[in-house]
Amino acid sequence: MITKTQLINTLDNLPENISIDQIIDHLIFIEKIQKGMDDSKNGRINSKDEAKKKLNKWLK
Repeated sequence: MITKTQLINTLDNLPENISIDQIIDHLIFIEKIQKGMDDSKNGRINSKDEAKKKLNKWLK
């Protein structure tokens, strides 16, 4: 989850002329990065072999 402080900092660093869609896309991207970092920190990761198996299911 993105904090209010992170949200404000992110918005402050965006260009002045930006669409709402671009802002939403950027915030979703930041949130996904944060979730990935939290998952990694808490050991919710996949080995390379596990990742390959999961990808093969999606790619078939």
